[in-house]
Amino acid sequence: MKSIRSFLTIATGILIFVACTSPQEKSKADIKSMEDSLFSDETKMVDRVKAKELITMYVTYADNYPTDPETPATLFKAGDMAMNLNQARQAIQIFDRIMDQYPDYEKTPQCLFLKGYIYENDLNDLNTAKKIYEEFLEKYPDDEFADDAKISIQNLGKSPEELIREFEEKTKSEGEI
Repeated sequence: MKSIRSFLTIATGILIFVACTSPQEKSKADIKSMEDSLFSDETKMVDRVKAKELITMYVTYADNYPTDPETPATLFKAGDMAMNLNQARQAIQIFDRIMDQYPDYEKTPQCLFLKGYIYENDLNDLNTAKKIYEEFLEKYPDDEFADDAKISIQNLGKSPEELIREFEEKTKSEGEI
């Protein structure tokens, strides 16, 4: 009889705990669980299927809880992950969403820079990349990525061989001074 009473007490406690967990907290817990399982046990590489599912979870969280202070960071994770999975268009959409809906988010400038980076390196649209880098420099001239944007503009369309040759010439000319 005591074991049945103990079991019922424990079961009731679990039910109360589960019932008191909000849908938002459940979403956060599901995201955390997916983040923790993202790397394949065998290869220690990112599981691409889980990563895509995690992007969907991040975006769904943002759709459901747009006013949560953590939402811009959640979207940024989604954009970063999409970019690293070569989902260029999806990453751009997410970064645009952050810039539009969360202009005061601390990483909003980085979203614009990364958008230029994607146009340059993934989509090979150098004209759009240049415009975005120029917009970045206009809006955020003192940002930590401003120097990167300037260098990107200077080197747009140059092959790695051209960059190496320019570096060698610069090093050689500086050595002659």
